[in-house]
Amino acid sequence: MRLSDCHNVEDFRRLAKRRLPGPIFHYIDGAADDEVTRRRNTESFDRCDLVPNVLAGVEQIDLGTTVMGKRISMPLMLSPTALQRLFHWQGERAVGCAAQAADTWFGISSLATVGIEEIGRTISTPKMFQLYVHKDQGLNQAMIDACKAAKFDAIALTVDTIVGGNRERCLRTGFTSPPKLTLASIASFAAHPAWAANYFLRERFELSNLKDHVSEGSNIALSVSDYFSTMLDQSMDWATAERIRAEWGGQFCLKGVMSVDDARRAVDIGATAIMVSNHGGRQLDGSRAPFDQLAEIVDAVGDRIDVICDGGIRRGTHVLKALSVGAKACSGGRLYLYALAAAGQAGVERAIANLRAELVRDMKLMGKRSVDELGRGNLRWR
Repeated sequence: MRLSDCHNVEDFRRLAKRRLPGPIFHYIDGAADDEVTRRRNTESFDRCDLVPNVLAGVEQIDLGTTVMGKRISMPLMLSPTALQRLFHWQGERAVGCAAQAADTWFGISSLATVGIEEIGRTISTPKMFQLYVHKDQGLNQAMIDACKAAKFDAIALTVDTIVGGNRERCLRTGFTSPPKLTLASIASFAAHPAWAANYFLRERFELSNLKDHVSEGSNIALSVSDYFSTMLDQSMDWATAERIRAEWGGQFCLKGVMSVDDARRAVDIGATAIMVSNHGGRQLDGSRAPFDQLAEIVDAVGDRIDVICDGGIRRGTHVLKALSVGAKACSGGRLYLYALAAAGQAGVERAIANLRAELVRDMKLMGKRSVDELGRGNLRWR
């Protein structure tokens, strides 16, 4: 299977599975407990049907939208995700360049493997930083200050990781950051020599934004779930979020909002966006899908805050359904991580191009010339 054979997210998933050692693939692919919510995130779109119009004169299609004050050329953003240089040696550099070429938002995590300063210096596309609030207050301040210096466009405060989810695939495979060298992992690395050569012979793996403050994740191997449970500040509350918003002073997003009450609180503290998200099903299994929660959240706060539907996106039609409900844009992680693992920057660019082509084609088939024309009249629920 080659990059040219990848026509959708599932194709990239299959190619990524071939190219990655098992523990690393299952870290991307897996989720919490029985992974019910991970599956539900995508399946939720199947309970909603599109109702097209015809004879609408759709030769020219405008996919542009404005999110957090930035005009982007398509209503699909690349969510911040951790540990990207484990998946491909180009890591966040590849994803940033692909997002820049596509003229859309992308983000890097506190657990990124390329630093805030470098991304700020090299990537001009709208950038968000996913802030995990650590027990180490000096580290929190250092990351906010670095984002200011690097002229990041937004901070996305992750609010759904007070403890790590029960990611049983990672428990079975022994996945950690950095990877531990065990008999099983060495055998898996040996079976994927191209990945192993890039990991061991290129620049040393590190969590670039954390390494000067904590050793865990860069020098001390730890699972991501254990990192969340031991390193993050479990006392974080709404007052903490409001203080961070005030300290940052710019576009401020809460990532992980799933209830109407929390969406209203986000507005009250001055957030400018929320990502309706369950962390890709990696935290609380059995929770609702973002798309299932979207309508009631949009009805409550959609006129006062940008609502982004994050998770489960696999097709252009999924994006159009979310926009029709009232989201300003959609975002996702796995939809580009599989492509990154499969082929680096070229893979991410192809994945975005595939989805953009789907969006243009599906808009024409819907009889809509711009995303502003989408609405709930386009939809019927089963």
